Amino acid sequence: MSILAALTQPQPSPSRAAATNETEWSVGDLAAALRRTLEDAFGHVRLRGEISGYRGPHGSGHAYFSLKDGNAKIDAVVWKGTLNRLRQKPKEGLEVVATGKITTFPGKSSYQIVIESLEPAGIGAWMALLEERKRVLAAEGLFAPERKRPIPYLPRVVGVITSPTGAVIRDILHRLEDRFPRPVLVWPVRVQGEGAAEEVAAAIRGFNALAPGGPIPRPDVLIVARGGGSIEDLWAFNEEVVVRAAFESAIPLISAVGHETDTTLIDYAADRRAPTPTGAAEMAVPVRVELMAQIDDLGRRQRGAILRKLDRDRSDLRASVRAMPGADAFLAGKRQRLDLAEARLRPALAGNARTFRERLGRVLERLARHPPELGLARARARLAAIDHRPRTAIAHHIARRADALAGLDRLLGSLSYKAVLARGYALVRDEAGASVRSAGSVRPGERLSLTFADGTAGVRADGEGEDAPTPRRPARRPKAARPEPAAEATATRQGSLF
Repeated sequence: MSILAALTQPQPSPSRAAATNETEWSVGDLAAALRRTLEDAFGHVRLRGEISGYRGPHGSGHAYFSLKDGNAKIDAVVWKGTLNRLRQKPKEGLEVVATGKITTFPGKSSYQIVIESLEPAGIGAWMALLEERKRVLAAEGLFAPERKRPIPYLPRVVGVITSPTGAVIRDILHRLEDRFPRPVLVWPVRVQGEGAAEEVAAAIRGFNALAPGGPIPRPDVLIVARGGGSIEDLWAFNEEVVVRAAFESAIPLISAVGHETDTTLIDYAADRRAPTPTGAAEMAVPVRVELMAQIDDLGRRQRGAILRKLDRDRSDLRASVRAMPGADAFLAGKRQRLDLAEARLRPALAGNARTFRERLGRVLERLARHPPELGLARARARLAAIDHRPRTAIAHHIARRADALAGLDRLLGSLSYKAVLARGYALVRDEAGASVRSAGSVRPGERLSLTFADGTAGVRADGEGEDAPTPRRPARRPKAARPEPAAEATATRQGSLF
């Protein structure tokens, strides 16, 4: 018998239970048995109900609330890891469809659902959530028209973010090929289901992260495209992460999600909204044939404008030539003024010549009264007088200097040691040429030189006078021969010769 059947059987009275061999259950064992029974019997379920009692994640990161309808209420829990992955976050009063596992919580003797996925229940709930998200993002300025940028007229590279296996990418490529072939970079993503929003946002940011001029060319325009579907199918393009990526894109972005009647939040954040993926391709590039025809038309118009400008310039030049006067008319006034100047020039030259002749006559008259030779003779006389005075002064000065020099010569003769030598004295010098002033400074055998008035004689000192102590003179360092005036000065200071 199963635990569930046992629980549904009528319970015996206390007196009857005491007389049977039925097993006694502990509270913990019974709680574990009930938990196993519920999990085995129900497993995963989908519950539809309204969220009640939600106050945000607990401090541990888990979320606790209840699901209720008009008849009953069940406790629900969303673990932290699951809560972070939920595309639809729990919100008070939101009607949702929850998928999870039924289990029990022994601590309260209650059962609960452990939610693994959560989605709005019904179109009304989806639309209410969409409008609320649209209001919040619009308040942040993500849909402001003034921040939208123009689409490049002729992009060099087109980036497409869509599913690589659907018909959308083929329609875009065919339309671009028909209108104006351009290099296309396709970033494959999932456009529906779990993780689709994150892949689309990563693709938008990935294209923007490409460096201009790098090995992978950076697109000039982006197309985010998907085919039609229900609001649940297109919900990935209503996610906040996709809207913010489209808002932050530095590359102009065209949104082409769903059919013309489908509207998603990326349409408001994009720079342009296309009704269909084919329409997005038409917005991205012009028609090549039409562009070539337009260029040809502009070229014809330019050539016509240049020709018309040349014709007008020729006409204006011919009119200007006709309006210009001839050479004779242009030079007539000049010639007349030249004739008048010539007529005035002859009398003026004659009068000027007469004036200069009169001035020349007056100059000649003054020269006759005061001839230059007379002035030259006077100047020479003054020059001779001036020249005689310095000569006389110089002669007088030289005579005075000669007299002074003669007196100095006589004084020098009277004071010179040579006058003393002439009176019979002699100047004694040792071998080094130094004057010998005392007999005690002479060593026996020392060579001496005697200078007389008429010449010099060499002698050698004898040994007489040895009884007297003879002081030893320190050896003198030879001196260079001094000039004669120095010797005269030494002679004048000499106390005695011997």
